[in-house]
Amino acid sequence: MKRKNILFIMADQMAAPMLPFYGPSPIKLPNLSRLAEQGVVFDAAYCNSPLCAPSRFTLVSGQLPSKIGAYDNAADFPADVPTYAHYLRRLGYRTALSGKMHFCGPDQLHGYEERLTSDIYPADYGWAVNWDEPDVRPSWYHNMSSVLQAGPCVRTNQLDFDEEVVFKAQQYLFDHIREDGDQPFCLTVSMTHPHDPYTIPRAFWDLYDGADIPLPTTPDQHELDPHSQRLLKVYDLWGKPLPVDKIRDARRAYFGACSYIDANVGKLLQTLEETGLIDDTIIVFSGDHGDMLGEKGLWYKMHWYEMAARVPLLISAPGQFDSGRVSAAVSTADLLPTFVELAGGTLEPSLPLDGRSLVSHLQGQGGHDEVFGEYMAEGTISPLMMIRRGAYKFIYSESDPCLLFDVSNDPCELEELSKSPQHRQLFDEFLVEARAKWDIPAIHREVLASQRRRRFVADALTIGKLKSWDHQPLVDASQQYMRNHIDLDDLERKARYPQPCQNQ
Repeated sequence: MKRKNILFIMADQMAAPMLPFYGPSPIKLPNLSRLAEQGVVFDAAYCNSPLCAPSRFTLVSGQLPSKIGAYDNAADFPADVPTYAHYLRRLGYRTALSGKMHFCGPDQLHGYEERLTSDIYPADYGWAVNWDEPDVRPSWYHNMSSVLQAGPCVRTNQLDFDEEVVFKAQQYLFDHIREDGDQPFCLTVSMTHPHDPYTIPRAFWDLYDGADIPLPTTPDQHELDPHSQRLLKVYDLWGKPLPVDKIRDARRAYFGACSYIDANVGKLLQTLEETGLIDDTIIVFSGDHGDMLGEKGLWYKMHWYEMAARVPLLISAPGQFDSGRVSAAVSTADLLPTFVELAGGTLEPSLPLDGRSLVSHLQGQGGHDEVFGEYMAEGTISPLMMIRRGAYKFIYSESDPCLLFDVSNDPCELEELSKSPQHRQLFDEFLVEARAKWDIPAIHREVLASQRRRRFVADALTIGKLKSWDHQPLVDASQQYMRNHIDLDDLERKARYPQPCQNQ
């Protein structure tokens, strides 16, 4: 049986609750909505850490952040942690990454045979969090300029990046079909939109001209939980109300950026069609975390609320899995074992793994309904953990009050249930489970030690000669286009798709 290719497409900071295949929404996503109709939609998919690098390290490795040191956006991702790229490579797959994965440290491949682009974010330790000075706001933290400067644009840093990411991915697919052999590929295409700053070209901005842009619910800042209050201070929003028109502009630009992602998904789908790969390719779409977009007065991510923690997850393999929806709670840590099973492989029993395969869900046979999450980065003073199971979400901290929500009946998390008499037993059971699962003092010590090491090393490496860890995609121009050491007729024939007959 011919093994299926895997095309894994990622968006950055795409809030699942806002998307049209999860509920009423003004966001226009024709390509993704079509994928959702023909594929399996996971209605309760979560990241395992609501921040870029920790989420992605867990996504590629299937291990929770505290197991692999994925504490913040400057955490070193050890080269000896197995990823889905290592697994698939051992199974005979070609593995490539086009775009962002925010790997920190000197290994910038982590099992991918090739990276087609550099990363948009730095690979060094410069963004390490500092629990030794919790009240000091580092200059590199988010501020509210993304919202205050929201609106249409002609060009941005992020557009430059995503245009390259998609072009290189399309080029990879064309190269694959023009080469001899039937080796399957796993191509990961990871874009940076709709991540802030909230700006997008006029064509996508104009998609929402006259549209009803729903405004978020913003409670009094003093009524928020302590972690939310710290976040407001982290991104300099404490005591500084935002103009309503800029909130609306930011959300409109974000909607446009989601449509931009959808347009790029359309380009990739068209390339699969044109190359005849569409029937042999499993398409997976997901993301690293969401965006609060002003809900509860919060922006960006860094919390366990639905808008920040829930991610889109669609898996489309017509002819292999029937279309349908999965209501059970799953996470992006489940993708590694899923990819391995879809590729016909088996997991290495001696290696640690927290994720669980989604294939039984894809087959309509049910499966696990449970997510564990860990967050130890911006806004925290100690680990902030999460358990999502059944109807409920439990947010656990030994420094802040624990929170309990019935997300099935209260998806906007308006009613916090930790003080509810009828939920007392459930709350106590969650607390006992969380304390048994996580040794918070030990994790706290490990995070502090890691932060201190990385801050010291980062400071030292600013002195003297700079040796960058950022990935440098190498292009051998001597093998491109027309060169005198390559037969012209042979080159033109091999580069053309479909290829003409040799005797013509």
